[in-house]
Amino acid sequence: MTHLLAGVDTGGTFTDIVLLQDGKLKVFKVLSTPDDPSRAILSGLGQLNAMQDLYVLVHGSTVATNAVLERKGVRTALITTAGFRDVLEIGRQTRPKLYDLRVQKVPPLVPRSRRLEVVERLNERGDVLIPLDEASLQNALAALQEQDVDAVAISLLFSFVNPAHEQRVAEAVRATGRYVSASCEVLPEFREYERTSTVVLNAYIGPLIDRYLERLEQELPTHALLRIMQSNGGSISSMMARREAARTLLSGPAAGVVGAAFVARASNFSQIITLDIGGTSTDVALVDGVMTETTEGKIGGYPTKLPMIDIHTVGAGGGSMAWFDLGGALRVGPASMGADPGPAAYGRGGDEATVTDAHVVLGRLIPDAFLGGAMYLDMEEATNVIGKIARRLGTSLEEAALGIIRIVNANMEAAIRVISVERGGDPRNFTLVAFGGAGPLHACELAAALRIPRVLIPATPGVLSALGMLIADILKDYVRTVMVLTEEAQNVVASALDELESQGRADLLHEDVPPEKIVIERYLDLRYKGQSYELTIPFDGDLTRAANDFHAAHERRYGYCDPNERVQVVNVRLKARGLATAPVLEQQEMVRGTCAEPVMRRKVTFAESEQPATHEVPVYERSALFPGYTFTGPAIITQYDTTTVVPPGWHGHVDAVSNLIIEPTEAQEREERTVSW
Repeated sequence: MTHLLAGVDTGGTFTDIVLLQDGKLKVFKVLSTPDDPSRAILSGLGQLNAMQDLYVLVHGSTVATNAVLERKGVRTALITTAGFRDVLEIGRQTRPKLYDLRVQKVPPLVPRSRRLEVVERLNERGDVLIPLDEASLQNALAALQEQDVDAVAISLLFSFVNPAHEQRVAEAVRATGRYVSASCEVLPEFREYERTSTVVLNAYIGPLIDRYLERLEQELPTHALLRIMQSNGGSISSMMARREAARTLLSGPAAGVVGAAFVARASNFSQIITLDIGGTSTDVALVDGVMTETTEGKIGGYPTKLPMIDIHTVGAGGGSMAWFDLGGALRVGPASMGADPGPAAYGRGGDEATVTDAHVVLGRLIPDAFLGGAMYLDMEEATNVIGKIARRLGTSLEEAALGIIRIVNANMEAAIRVISVERGGDPRNFTLVAFGGAGPLHACELAAALRIPRVLIPATPGVLSALGMLIADILKDYVRTVMVLTEEAQNVVASALDELESQGRADLLHEDVPPEKIVIERYLDLRYKGQSYELTIPFDGDLTRAANDFHAAHERRYGYCDPNERVQVVNVRLKARGLATAPVLEQQEMVRGTCAEPVMRRKVTFAESEQPATHEVPVYERSALFPGYTFTGPAIITQYDTTTVVPPGWHGHVDAVSNLIIEPTEAQEREERTVSW
């Protein structure tokens, strides 16, 4: 028997577990334990009897994200160059809302009283203008003691060129026993505000992640390796995650994109929009052949320059609560009932109407088929809370439930437009890959609204993020700022990339990645001279080709380019990738022309011409749908980890790798082609 691998995704409502052994997958879901996420993980692994054979556990956690969003990080200080203590508050001159005269910026994670200065100064080339003043450093250390801080972020001016002063400060602070986040170690890259914000985020959540992962390591078998999912779609060792916690801020959503791209490739789809709907939020991303990455992400309004998959998130999920604003309009989310007490239908004390309760009332969720029958949904409690909304609106129960679904769908639709239409992508060219516990419930209605021609539901949609963690490569990102024109850059770029490659290979070898499994990817951040933004371009060693690729990319992104303008290399980037061994989704024999047989029929309500229409629909069990089987909507497809809703006017089939492919009927497609985009 081969080693047992486990992927674990801790969400706001459920903790998803996927086990891989001898090429076979096993999925499991348990309710999350927000007070200590490791309890749900250990409970789930225990129920699966997986502890003894466990070899590697790859974990994606919301601990870091929640700490930032809820402002529950540790007491943090910042040490910076004299005169620059207010960079976090000054930020950029861009306004969050251009025409709002009362706009409020998010308050810095470190208040001014804990932002300390040391006397030193380098110029932009790293030359010492003012040596580091040891007396000012000692004063800062004394202030740390007085302020009783747990973690310290260090960001000195131009330390990305010459780290000597910053290293000395970090050495002195570490001697006090505090958690240290130094920019020369976490992000040696220019742009003072974003660099400082990133290392502050890292310090703010670092001790929490450090303690959490240490506890989890102690509870796991000594022979089991713990790896942590990063925001960039790769995994790192637990030890590195404890040092650079900010790399895990979007670990769960990133794993979902990795998993979605994997299952879509097996069905020969390379252009996809991913739709990950959980209990609390909806995460969407666009994959046009390759996953789109950004270094301009924000978490809770705080910038981070660490590479992450370009994911847009909105507060809309199965647990999102319905409420009325001051004007009496019905709203849904972003507040969520979470896992405890959860939606009213869970029977755990929830007393507010949620999206899940609306689906129960509409007949789309079958009470005794939830989680494969392991959890019963309380129809009476769901009816009670939706009834409150209906009475306030003066409508029927079904109309109130459909109203909740319409509103949450509108929020999700807006999120998809952000990552597609607003960035020049046409949704009609993509396949919508829906997953998460609630993704397949909403996918077809969202695809219809956006004219997306096809929906793909993976075989294990409810736990796809956990599967993504299992197949993710070991991935390390490196960056160095060079600031040189392309015609003068050959030696500088080559030297910097050679150094980063040596470091990357050494780091992966240290993590026991075989040399033949190491792949090095090189990139350049390029811009026109005088611009204040860059585009990241793959680099094969030819600077002329890279400049031409930059012109083409600039044309695609911004609608124009200037081939006669000089191009500047801002940063060199390198990815050191340790290739993972992914399970193979084998092509199975298709049973052609076979209509699926339902296990039952039940009444389900849909919106037709803006009015509720109740149909007697077939209910299919996913495990009984073999490759080649077909079905026609309206229909409900149940399985352990999710429920798929196929509205009227849609039909589908099971492909050779057991993915559900659902499309509008030909008549509907013809009608949609007559509508201008």
